[in-house]
Amino acid sequence: MTSTLIVAHDGSVVRVTLNRPDVRNAFNEELIAELTAWATSIETHSTRVAVLGGAGTVFCAGADLAWMSTMVGYSHEENVRDARALGAMFDALNTLPVPLIGRVQGAALGGGAGLAAVCDIVVAADDAVFGFTEAKLGILPAVISPYTVAKIGQSAARELFLTASKFSAQRAREIGLVHAVVPAADLDTTIDAYVHDLLTSAPRAIAAAKTLIGAVAGRSPAEVAGVTAETIARHRVSPEGQEGMRAFLGRTKPSWTPG
Repeated sequence: MTSTLIVAHDGSVVRVTLNRPDVRNAFNEELIAELTAWATSIETHSTRVAVLGGAGTVFCAGADLAWMSTMVGYSHEENVRDARALGAMFDALNTLPVPLIGRVQGAALGGGAGLAAVCDIVVAADDAVFGFTEAKLGILPAVISPYTVAKIGQSAARELFLTASKFSAQRAREIGLVHAVVPAADLDTTIDAYVHDLLTSAPRAIAAAKTLIGAVAGRSPAEVAGVTAETIARHRVSPEGQEGMRAFLGRTKPSWTPG
């Protein structure tokens, strides 16, 4: 546990909780640094799934007001440095080598919605509220835009970035930002079901699949034919691939399956 982040290990599952409930888990320099440090130092030999949540009643309300007040006096160069630090955090989370599940309750606004965009799977309470609200403040969701547009597409981004309006968890699911919408009381049960499914998948295959998605997105099958053929060939002959295929053919459980 750090001052702004709680990291709890439960076997091969790590649960990371934004721990600034008094300010609705809003970002400041300390939280950004600590979340980046965690994401860039995760030990894949002992961790297979990560769950990201927020303490209290809100997942993440975006930028902390006190932190934003200091930005008003920043020079252009200082703003660039600050934005790059935030961008490094989102990149570290987006490229995490294990599956990242987002647990969203209350609200995910601004950068909080950006956190949802970099999660592989997002489970949201049915009364949660989302929003890319930056334009209301005269700024824009620039740092999170690559991840968000990749998730929700240009059409939804045009509407939601420009209006900066808040939207429901149901709408978030319709546009691909969220994958499951459940009553708040069922958040953890639903997440546990996802965790179980992820633990029955091979860990190196999961990591490679995440990389593959980024490599083929937006490209034609012909453009990536070499990459896809090389990737599947490499994993078929790998120890994990060999074990998985033999277990399937022999109707046994591979070593990575719990129980």
